[in-house]
Amino acid sequence: MAAAGFWDHQETAQAAVANLKSLKAVTAPLDELTAAAEDLTVLLEMCQEEPEMEAEVEQEITRLESLCEDLKLKSMLNGPHDNSGAILTIYARDGGTDANDWAEMLLRMYIQWASQEGHQVSLLDRSDNDIAGINNATICVRGAMAYGYLKGEAGIHRLVRISPFNSEGKRQTSFAAIDISPEISDDIEIEIDEKDVREDTYRASGAGGQHVNKTDSAVRLTHEPTGIVVQCQNERSQHKNRASAYKMLRARLARVEEEKREAEQAQKYKDKARVGFGSQIRNYFLHPDQRVKDARTGHSEGNFHSVLDGNIQGFLESFLRWRIGQD
Repeated sequence: MAAAGFWDHQETAQAAVANLKSLKAVTAPLDELTAAAEDLTVLLEMCQEEPEMEAEVEQEITRLESLCEDLKLKSMLNGPHDNSGAILTIYARDGGTDANDWAEMLLRMYIQWASQEGHQVSLLDRSDNDIAGINNATICVRGAMAYGYLKGEAGIHRLVRISPFNSEGKRQTSFAAIDISPEISDDIEIEIDEKDVREDTYRASGAGGQHVNKTDSAVRLTHEPTGIVVQCQNERSQHKNRASAYKMLRARLARVEEEKREAEQAQKYKDKARVGFGSQIRNYFLHPDQRVKDARTGHSEGNFHSVLDGNIQGFLESFLRWRIGQD
């Protein structure tokens, strides 16, 4: 990073910085744990002479156990793309306007989580609903182990609440679907035959300035062999939107390949969670009581609003433990 010209190529430089952060996320606590273990030996010797230090020793052991548990979790993130950024797409599903509102609530939840973790978030695409919320949105989350932690979020998220859009105050069930793909570095080869890709351009919707809304700057790509469709309208120029759309397509194709590898190992898991829109992975309740419960791991939180404020690390970590526990 100190080399002359390092920052001349911003994308490559940012990738190197992200890689450094990911490595430090493992090596720093490992170094701390090693040093603390040596200090603990000294504490134990002192405790034999001074029994009143027993409480201090127990406190230190508890802290080291927590550090060990954190490292064990990181060791589970050993997939080929776990250290990559994550491209996360949210789609409103069944539930009418409530589903659109629910999709936007989830978008905010993931952005809040990323902010708490010190990750960078960029908006790639967003389609607002005419009444409230969003039809769909795509963000890129860049940070240490972002994809490794988030990939378990793929699937259906169900909300039960008293609808704010129903004048009779009836309970409403809404659904939103999450799709996750790894952000693929340009130095990883993903072959895409341009003859297999149909490109459509259209006018961007929503806020974006006069230039965006009056030109066909938005780009939609359809990969015909797989049926994968991606779109980007967030940039002002069609060229930048096309580049972002191809980046999203490469990510989705990489995820397809990863799913094939996971399918080959499916016998290792009991009731392996399907990736896509066919599984209800988590239930969020605001009525009759407040709670959020994961349908796969059984992990539950009693504070609905805290979860929606981005405090989902407990769910992410419980999924990692559950996945390994199925082996």
